[in-house]
Amino acid sequence: MDLVGERNLRDLLEERAALYGDRDYLIAEDKAGAIERFSYRAFDERVNQVANGLLADGIRAGDKVVIHLPNIPPFLLTLFALAKIGVVAVPTNIACTADELVYLFDFSEAVALVSEPAFRGAYMPALAKCPRIERIYEARTDAPEAGFRRWDALWQGQATALPASLPRVPSGALAQILFTSGTTARPKGVMHTHAHMVWSGEQTAMIARYVPGERALTPLPCFHVNAQSLSVLGPMTAGCTLVLLEGFSASRFWQQVRRHKANVIPMLPALMRPLLLRPPSAGDRDHEIRIAIYGINCAEREKAEFEQRFDVEILNGYGLTEALTVVTSAPIHGRRQWPSVGPAAIGREVKIVDPDGQEVAPREIGELLVKGVPGRTIMLGYYKNPTATQETLSDGWLRTGDNFWADESGYLYFVDRKKDIIKRGGENISASEVELALMEHPSIKECAVIAVPDPIKDEAVKAFVVLRPGAALRVDDIIAHCQRLLARFKGPQFVEIRDELPKTPVGKVEKKLLRQEEADKAARATS
Repeated sequence: MDLVGERNLRDLLEERAALYGDRDYLIAEDKAGAIERFSYRAFDERVNQVANGLLADGIRAGDKVVIHLPNIPPFLLTLFALAKIGVVAVPTNIACTADELVYLFDFSEAVALVSEPAFRGAYMPALAKCPRIERIYEARTDAPEAGFRRWDALWQGQATALPASLPRVPSGALAQILFTSGTTARPKGVMHTHAHMVWSGEQTAMIARYVPGERALTPLPCFHVNAQSLSVLGPMTAGCTLVLLEGFSASRFWQQVRRHKANVIPMLPALMRPLLLRPPSAGDRDHEIRIAIYGINCAEREKAEFEQRFDVEILNGYGLTEALTVVTSAPIHGRRQWPSVGPAAIGREVKIVDPDGQEVAPREIGELLVKGVPGRTIMLGYYKNPTATQETLSDGWLRTGDNFWADESGYLYFVDRKKDIIKRGGENISASEVELALMEHPSIKECAVIAVPDPIKDEAVKAFVVLRPGAALRVDDIIAHCQRLLARFKGPQFVEIRDELPKTPVGKVEKKLLRQEEADKAARATS
């Protein structure tokens, strides 16, 4: 399904500015509660000013520019400005350390950085090792670091229209490089073209059934595909308003939903669980939310509690960075079949295969593959990594690395990530399955399950558990709980109760850090 033609991101924005002019496109609320608004026309004009400032500063088509910002207007204004002049955006995770930024700056071959003083502690040491980056623009400051430039000075005084002589950016040109989180190795740079990003907006607008004038609110970071696809590109395509929160606050979230009259929100365990831990309020069901778009699964208990308490329907789905983003989605109208993540989404063809690449029968588990056209409906490839690209893309099929099964109706069910399988005494154990069992316990707030070495059975199951406030639960109680819900070999042999778990900015548990901790313990024990 080609929804793009030869359009690029400039076409997308300028078409909407012409159609919806004075309608709000962006309402941004920062952590202090200050609100900034842009109509479609004003957003497009400011984007042009930023683009003209970049051109005046010597930034040229084909250059790479890092955007290292939270959810504030300069992020999106810079992203679209770069797109309009054919420059490749490199959005980076604001939680990155200096060492991680050195790799991302150097590997991407970036020539400029857009950030803010709050992150100087990470990017200043990195810049010292990356001389290729010659231009640094700092947002939200009146006193930029010596040699840097205020981001506001970049656009102030610039024309609100682009030069007539500016060459057209091809639809198939590279628009951004988004880095995966990385599990055991360095992150891989996923290449998204203009065509792919325009297609993503068209697809998600249809999946979410966005109606012109609706409001999509997100606290999820724009350096990830969830926010980009479902909250930025989809709503823009449909003529909706994006309500962009700089961060997530469980105590303020429903107030913000009500204040901005939001109709669509994202939902993840990292958002759901803190909201459920808040004391019930008479205003919990006082909102205009039409749907909450969920990713993968939560425990049945959590889903039921959330939907009943907040009167919000959850739309389950699955996507990944390499597909930008939705691959499967439960239908808005029709059978949901929880915990299914739905059938293949609009514009998608999928299949489930065994290790030999043969398609499996219904209810058999295998790896999910997604059919697509590289650079239009799936990623162009991994930046400067042809080996990984060839391993992931083959004959128009994208290997997701995730295990699923499908029922006779074509509804898909997520099992686990292939790298998240624990092999114990010849049995394959899904870490996700153990985690869902743990989350059925009312005293458990969150958890993570990993494999640890076992001298007899190769690997053992270890669970890291965070309890709800005031809960008193012993390790033996947790093990017994899992034994009631799971086959005996699947339950954890080891349980560690912690105050918190390491997280990414979108609230995913950083299992690689837990694995590294266990590896360090094993190394010390044998030294």
